[in-house]
Amino acid sequence: MSRSALLLRAVNVSGRNRVPMAELREVLAPLLGEVSTYIASGNIVCEHPSDPRATCAEVRVLIADRFGVDTPVILRTGRALAAAAAKHPFPDASEKMLHAMFLEGKPRAGAVEALEQRLVPGERLALIGDDLWIDYGEDGVHGTRLTKKVLDRALGVAGTARNLRAVRTLAELTA
Repeated sequence: MSRSALLLRAVNVSGRNRVPMAELREVLAPLLGEVSTYIASGNIVCEHPSDPRATCAEVRVLIADRFGVDTPVILRTGRALAAAAAKHPFPDASEKMLHAMFLEGKPRAGAVEALEQRLVPGERLALIGDDLWIDYGEDGVHGTRLTKKVLDRALGVAGTARNLRAVRTLAELTA
């Protein structure tokens, strides 16, 4: 049976959008069966659901009901994660500074062009399918003008980002 990762956007173990991973696994087990999480930023590993779209919607409702956090839930299969990790567009980028933003669907037309206008020196981006790759360069996320608000407005769809190291680990965990 194949495995997938359900990726939550902007959850934390403390403070705002608090979703404790141990409690999350407990809440999701009746729906997903055997569940594991990777680091405390909303990476759920499970068997691939028979209806991915419905499962993402159910997980979103469960999280909102139990934790009071309304967060998009974005699914990527193990195969998709492995392909993304192997074929990312910036092989010379730092693992920590290169992020894949996994999108819920196709971004609006002209999104990449709009985002390119906001790049600071050293940044690059590329859209591959429903994955927006962002190389933040030497300054990292802290020096960017590609804020959550800017990305959301340009893309028109929700997304959640993971650095290349996390993408590779998730690919291994879902293999």
